[in-house]
Amino acid sequence: MTTTTTATIRAAAEADLPAINAIYNREVTDGVATWDTVPWTDEQRLEWFNQHRMAGAAALVAEVDGAVVGFADLSFYKTRGGYRFTREDTVYVAPDHQRQGIGRALLEALLVEARSYMVHAVIARIEATNEASIELHRALGFEVTGEEREAGYKFGEWRTLTQMQTMLATFNDEVC
Repeated sequence: MTTTTTATIRAAAEADLPAINAIYNREVTDGVATWDTVPWTDEQRLEWFNQHRMAGAAALVAEVDGAVVGFADLSFYKTRGGYRFTREDTVYVAPDHQRQGIGRALLEALLVEARSYMVHAVIARIEATNEASIELHRALGFEVTGEEREAGYKFGEWRTLTQMQTMLATFNDEVC
């Protein structure tokens, strides 16, 4: 558990799923951080939660005064065995709690989780106009590794994705 001046970061619990879904679905309907165009159901969120309870994945929440105001997850990047040391991060913070260090605290905690799983690389896939997320990742050691131009379409506009990556640890064949 990590505490910022405003939030406590902890593992997500099933009771947090309505708040997580509210934060995410607000971005589905009003933002471009996700390219989902249909809000998630409670059943989809429960499936997501169960997938993140397995070894090597993580789901965290940021809590302020007993309310969940943000969440982050560490997901398997691909299912093929060669990608077993790579994860993708996701961070969402409710609009009224953004720019208060909560996203940073969530991402820092995710990187601690990643190291505990012996993850070698963490990838972030960020909508290119989301400068706050790009700067947050850059501040924590991520570098831009590519761009997928006009790969998504939402709100009547083509969206470009910026891919960022950080390297956490180096392993050899004895460890792998």
